[in-house]
Amino acid sequence: MSAFQDMGSLLLVRGADELEHAGGSLYVHLHRVAKRLTTLGASDTLVLAGLAHAAYGTDGFPTHLFDWQQERPVLEAVIGPEAELIVYRYGSCERETTWRDLAEHHTVTDRFTGTSEELSGADLRDFVDLTIVNELDVLEHAPALAPKLRPFLQDQIPRWQSLASPAVLADANRLLQL
Repeated sequence: MSAFQDMGSLLLVRGADELEHAGGSLYVHLHRVAKRLTTLGASDTLVLAGLAHAAYGTDGFPTHLFDWQQERPVLEAVIGPEAELIVYRYGSCERETTWRDLAEHHTVTDRFTGTSEELSGADLRDFVDLTIVNELDVLEHAPALAPKLRPFLQDQIPRWQSLASPAVLADANRLLQL
């Protein structure tokens, strides 16, 4: 089996298919995010991270499938250390202190530990691409959230245009009509 298939199986074991999320279950959402990343030309590492991005919960989705303090090695064994680190950064991100000024400071605040990390290059692009793709999926599959989420993204995505990959940015621009 591939790492992607192994992660999909582990998500089922952990109950991702039983958790409600935008447009169905968390399991379905995670697969849509991974598929969209694939379509947009993301690396295999980022696609794996996309499949597992809510493993530790997120600032917007507190339910977790793995305990970030005890089970990071479990996730790392399945998807690899690079993808696990992307998942950790994404899940641990304190959105309020990170998102708005990310283009200026390149700093992600960890909501679990209270620490901050400055990202650059591919690490920063992967973080932003995963964030954008996730939010676009929520926008498309949770119509009740659209009246608030769409204007937020229409304001936020242009702030990140220097950080996102061209394909992700073009997809966001198309969907948000920017």
